[in-house]
Amino acid sequence: MAFSRSGPRTLWLPALDGMRFVAASIVFLFHFAYQFPFGDTEVGELYNKVVGRAGPMQVGFFFVLSGFILTMVAKPDEPLRRFYRRRTVKIYPNHLVAWALAALAMLALGIPIAARSAVPNLFLIHPWFPPMDITFSMDFVSWSMACEVLFYLCFPLLYKLVGRIRPRHLWWWAAGVAAAMWAVPFVAELLPAKPLYYTIPARQVWFIQMFPPVRALDFVLGMVMARIVLEGKWIRLGLYPALGLLFCGYLLASNVPEPWSFVAATGAPIALVVAAAATADMKGLSSPFRSRPVVRLGELSFAFYLVHWQILDFGHVALGEHRQWSTPVAVALGLTAYVVSWGLAWLLHVLVEVPAMRRFARPRPRTAPTPGTDALPTVTYGKPVAAPGNVPSPGPDAG
Repeated sequence: MAFSRSGPRTLWLPALDGMRFVAASIVFLFHFAYQFPFGDTEVGELYNKVVGRAGPMQVGFFFVLSGFILTMVAKPDEPLRRFYRRRTVKIYPNHLVAWALAALAMLALGIPIAARSAVPNLFLIHPWFPPMDITFSMDFVSWSMACEVLFYLCFPLLYKLVGRIRPRHLWWWAAGVAAAMWAVPFVAELLPAKPLYYTIPARQVWFIQMFPPVRALDFVLGMVMARIVLEGKWIRLGLYPALGLLFCGYLLASNVPEPWSFVAATGAPIALVVAAAATADMKGLSSPFRSRPVVRLGELSFAFYLVHWQILDFGHVALGEHRQWSTPVAVALGLTAYVVSWGLAWLLHVLVEVPAMRRFARPRPRTAPTPGTDALPTVTYGKPVAAPGNVPSPGPDAG
């Protein structure tokens, strides 16, 4: 990890938390479309056309952001055991609760629970298996958490490898990773054409969108962009122009063949937006993502992401599977599900995520600090960290 400066990084990047809120909300809109709630066919088709590629784009955002933030805040002298401990505590308590909630809901609604899918899901290894009934099981969205597990396991090695890139070559490496994203669908074409997932081969969807080693490209791209920012190699691209490029990428994703629409078309613009937002924060420039309510909701976004599908899907089954409604009723039900999801996310955050991080994320000091020798307060990504003995709840630094 030679490229790191010694000691912890001093960062204040609230916009990245605010962007989490926006990304999580867009994922909700995407998954609401998959409930097919609109009885009016024209309204349903229009809604699906508008948000049809939003979910994959935002998952890509979370993966790029994860690599970016972990690289920005990495501590070169941190023991691997402590790093892995913090990452484990960040993911698994929330996941275990979400898994249990899904199991209870399925039992209550009479939905069968198959061990071949439930067990791999529990241990977050399910997207390593191609069958969709395994990848999309229990808490439907948890496949992305399994990808994060691989990212975290590989991060120390990837950190060293990315650290060896010469600063003048960083943009070439970023372009190379983005190009690899465009190459992935060509490889996927070699996989079997059946069975189908909606209108495209299921194995291709799995390989492009869910297979953890392939999605590591997003994570590595985020790491390279972090190095570009840290090395002072960032170009003069502001946040708003970067968002404009992302919008263009989304339009492209909506018009290219499906295998390329999932990840390839939006990977590079997402990386530019993340780096531009971080640079704007570091320079104190204006950003639409830094308001206190938006940042606070961003801190709840991990919990929201884990529970929102359950509210949508199990709620739909409870009201009547495959049932559709008039447009006003469907919109009202969607808004209700959105609010309920944030409420449940808040409970999961304050009752599970924060206590687990406080208790287990770092080892307890063996001896009490000598009075008068407390360390000076520092600032890390997401929120201030006070002196020892008065540590507030940790923010989602990479979750």
